[in-house]
Amino acid sequence: MKKSFLIFVAWIFSMHVFAQETPSPSENPSPSNQNNPPPKDRRAAKRERINNLIKMEEEGDLIFHKHGLFGIKLATDGYGIFYERGKFQTVNRTFLLQFELNEKKDPKDHKVATGYFNGYSFNSVVIGKLNNFYQFKVSAGHQFLIGGKGNKNGVAVSALYTGGFSLGILKPYLYDVSKPDGNVTRLKYPQIIDSGFTMGITGASGFTVGWNQAQFKPGLNLKTALRFDYGRYNQSITAIETGISLEYYFMEIPMMYLVPQKHLFFNAYVTIMFGRRK
Repeated sequence: MKKSFLIFVAWIFSMHVFAQETPSPSENPSPSNQNNPPPKDRRAAKRERINNLIKMEEEGDLIFHKHGLFGIKLATDGYGIFYERGKFQTVNRTFLLQFELNEKKDPKDHKVATGYFNGYSFNSVVIGKLNNFYQFKVSAGHQFLIGGKGNKNGVAVSALYTGGFSLGILKPYLYDVSKPDGNVTRLKYPQIIDSGFTMGITGASGFTVGWNQAQFKPGLNLKTALRFDYGRYNQSITAIETGISLEYYFMEIPMMYLVPQKHLFFNAYVTIMFGRRK
């Protein structure tokens, strides 16, 4: 009995020593736990990093080096898409490189319905249209910070200007025309007027038709604008830009039948932008 009691005491003692020497998970985290801190710690670290960036920016330090953003543009004479790269030169000045792809429309560009089935229109055309006018623009300039956000939910206001080159692309606007003999052909509007088939227009030939007859018109562009950045914190960009744009082409741009052709185009626009600073 005494021997059994001594064996039991020795076993209890050895288990107590082993428990003291074995590290708990909290005392000796695995490498995976070290590399992946709890979500609460990650959020705290992110807040601290953001606060440090805000403090550095308020003290006049250049904390970002570049930005990239894209946007959707709505203009008084069309619409398009937009991409921009920016390089920070000082806290208040940024060099900009911009790319745009737009479609411009004449004020007289209005669709009318053609072709009906059970009282519903299934096609439409722009009567008198000569060409679809697309433009690809490359421009460079500077953005100047007028007023910072003041806090993470504020609005940064900037003024900017850019200038550069434009490439106008004229794609003929072709009509599907039903001839008296029942055949359907594709014609430009002046050809329809000359042939007298105006009552035979059944629709437009579509976006993919006419590219083999496209013409290229070089030009220049200039714009000035104000940009309002609502992005939370300073790494993200959620902005609205509003401004005016001037474009000059070295050759006249024919867009509508019997409408005077012009070299110079002026418009006002609004662009909604999203991006990020790094």
